[in-house]
Amino acid sequence: MNYLAHAYLSFGIPGIVVGNLISDFVKGKKKFDYPVRIQQGISLHRAIDTFTDEHEVTKLAKEIFRPAYRLYSGAFVDVVFDHFLAIDNHEFTQDSLLSFSQSVYTILDNHQTWLPHNFSLLFPYMKSQNWLYNYRNIQGTKNSFGGVVRRAAYLAESETAGRLFEQHYEELGTLYQQFFPSLKIFARQRLDMLLSS
Repeated sequence: MNYLAHAYLSFGIPGIVVGNLISDFVKGKKKFDYPVRIQQGISLHRAIDTFTDEHEVTKLAKEIFRPAYRLYSGAFVDVVFDHFLAIDNHEFTQDSLLSFSQSVYTILDNHQTWLPHNFSLLFPYMKSQNWLYNYRNIQGTKNSFGGVVRRAAYLAESETAGRLFEQHYEELGTLYQQFFPSLKIFARQRLDMLLSS
């Protein structure tokens, strides 16, 4: 899952939101440099990623992108699933997604001192371009594909991903629907375990 899902599956707890969103920028034991709640958010992020990567439905979605993107196919699926989360009427209305996005940006603003350098460089763009909200849109999702390419060492283009996304739109939406409810349950249970430890 990408930024929207990681933020959403933090269940409104500020430190968890921060840790869940910065986790990819915090390597290994560096997480112990952070306050406990942010550490728990980092741990939750890693558990969500493992659950997602190992799920049979996610593996099916990856096959759509694998011929063109091989090991990076999962990164494109993460973005695609954020799109379907953004338009999932069981989770968000258009207005609630907008207010949720603004609340996440406020949380990150309030924790600027804990943002890793590379995340702090992209955060102004995330906020000003409203990445979380714009997963609702086809073009916003394609823009996020471009972000995958910019962060990847061995990718040159995202246009193929955009075409595959549109060609397999209904299939990918069905796979999201089969996957996300189980991820949400898993994330809530894992978070409860982290908070009680």
